[in-house]
Amino acid sequence: MTGSAYPRVVQTVLDTTDPRALAEFYRHLLGLHYRPGDEPPAAGEPDPKGEDWLVLTGDAHLAFQYVPELPASTWPAAEVPQQLHLDITVTSAEELDRHGQRAVDLGARLLLDRSHDPLEPLRVYADPTGHPFCLFVG
Repeated sequence: MTGSAYPRVVQTVLDTTDPRALAEFYRHLLGLHYRPGDEPPAAGEPDPKGEDWLVLTGDAHLAFQYVPELPASTWPAAEVPQQLHLDITVTSAEELDRHGQRAVDLGARLLLDRSHDPLEPLRVYADPTGHPFCLFVG
């Protein structure tokens, strides 16, 4: 038998109506960097990659795929389910506060605050496109 025993997940792909803007949000939030060739163009230059497909790499690999329309999740209400979310950990309650504020400053919206839960302090945010993500002390 040749090859590996199991396939592997290469990246998580997020649909978005604006790949460049969402990639920039996660690049700044998570300290990721663009795959070579996906970097933003110089100011005023066309951005054909940013209109279709971008990849960020680092501790996580995220890709951003253009879709013409995307209803934002209404989680925790059930009208538009989240279908997928990212779990992002920090090391302490202080880091939860600091990175949560950074997420909001970058354009996220707070959906749920369980930061005072003694077993699993967490907050759930929506990114600028509406994808929920959890930020918790792990």
